[in-house]
Amino acid sequence: MSGFVVWFTGLSAAGKSTIAGLVAQELEARGVLVDRLDGDIVRTHLSKGLGFSKEDRDTNIERIGWVASRLARAGAAVVVSAISPYDEARRKARALVEEHSPFVLVHVATSIEECERRDPKGLYAMAHAGEIHGFTGIDDPYEEPRDAELTLHTEGRTPEESAAIVVARLEELAPDEVAA
Repeated sequence: MSGFVVWFTGLSAAGKSTIAGLVAQELEARGVLVDRLDGDIVRTHLSKGLGFSKEDRDTNIERIGWVASRLARAGAAVVVSAISPYDEARRKARALVEEHSPFVLVHVATSIEECERRDPKGLYAMAHAGEIHGFTGIDDPYEEPRDAELTLHTEGRTPEESAAIVVARLEELAPDEVAA
């Protein structure tokens, strides 16, 4: 069985990690070898010491892309959830993976208003208060992908419904890799 990468991108609190976790669970239930790379967890282990400048964010995404490419090359389905705000960095990650494996970009397209409403870590409130600078979507850009294989609108959907849409798209794009 060949590996592939499903890369979830979107604003903070868009639902990337929650949906990615549900997709990973479904793939595992189908007998697929799955590895998860979550942006927050990767920053703790692989990218410790990086800040949130554009250069540091690009470095973080490049590292995640490189690790994802190695895991996929070895046969894993790699489920990545990372804000990955810059188009060029996402394209570089895609190129690293596509040397050996399929890459599926999922844009979790949740409005900033909804993300601010959810705000589980209170980050938007801190950014608006000036306590956090360079926060994606507030005073640092989020470049919406133009090359996503799936744009997932989460408002009005449960995470489970969103995950089912992703799995259905994966069945279309990589039927042999996600077959039950």
